[in-house]
Amino acid sequence: MEENKFLAQYGTSEFCEGLKKLTWQLRRVAEGDYSQKSEQLGELSEVFNEMVNRLQDRETKLKEKLADAVNHIETAEGFNELMVELLSRRNEWLLVVDMDSREIIYCNKKKKGGAVDQSYCDMCKNRLSFQAELLKWDDREQYKVWEMDDEKGNAYYRITSFPIDWKERNAGVHVVVDITDEKRMTSSLTSKAYHDPGTGIKNRLFFDEYMEMILRDKQKATLCYLDLDGLKYVNDKFGHQEGDIYIQYFVELIRGSFRSGDTFARIGGDEFCIVLTGAIKELIERKMEELLHEFQTGGFREYRCSFSYGVVEITGEEDEAALKELLQEADEIMYECKRRNKAKYPELIRG
Repeated sequence: MEENKFLAQYGTSEFCEGLKKLTWQLRRVAEGDYSQKSEQLGELSEVFNEMVNRLQDRETKLKEKLADAVNHIETAEGFNELMVELLSRRNEWLLVVDMDSREIIYCNKKKKGGAVDQSYCDMCKNRLSFQAELLKWDDREQYKVWEMDDEKGNAYYRITSFPIDWKERNAGVHVVVDITDEKRMTSSLTSKAYHDPGTGIKNRLFFDEYMEMILRDKQKATLCYLDLDGLKYVNDKFGHQEGDIYIQYFVELIRGSFRSGDTFARIGGDEFCIVLTGAIKELIERKMEELLHEFQTGGFREYRCSFSYGVVEITGEEDEAALKELLQEADEIMYECKRRNKAKYPELIRG
């Protein structure tokens, strides 16, 4: 045994002194002092010294891991603070919600140094009426981009939501952007895309898409195809400005005679269509006959005014490719009307 060798070499008293010192050194090591070394107890000292070295290596590695973790936390917090600082200077809302308590723990719109109002701040109360929906968001979605409007539908918002570690709390972030102007611009552009700039009524693009929907859904409807007689004559004799006035008189007459929900579209320079719900061909034919008489005898301008029309019913049995055939059928009926008009006003309708 090692202690027997030590006793034989140094004696009992020195061995006891060596153990005392080793015990004291163990206490120092337990307190974190890894500078302790033992040399008096042979293999026992070697074991002690190896244990101290391993403990010191382990603590060094633990400190390195701790430093990495602290650095990660500081980096994350630094990023959060930078994001907060940037967003606090912008118009967006930045709401941080504790996902466990569902409390708002940060809002970039709160008064500086003030607490977050858990009901509504003045700004959020007036503008973010959907705040309760934000608090319900489930962070299991990981990432979500969604849109909401206010209670009156006067304002629109795009919301980007994602989970985040916020000051050692499980949180969700909602970045709320007011897109009201964007929505209105899109709506305006859409409106322009579907309207004829010269008359303000719907255009060919809208008509084609609307008819596609009518035929796809197998709806019953009535289609009236109209051709403004003599537009070339008016343009040639009185000028294109007068031709535009002639078109507008015609459009106002037709538009004022039908419901706002009926579709009235300009599908060509002097070609127009009205689409009405329901199979009401006879009713519309009588209506168009009255309007034609009013337009021809109204004395709007110094020249004769006239239009030709053809009415067809959509039975709900046609397929989506039937639009061309329907327009051709209506066009043929319209030309019968045009021949009668030409007989009355040959100077207006040529060829």
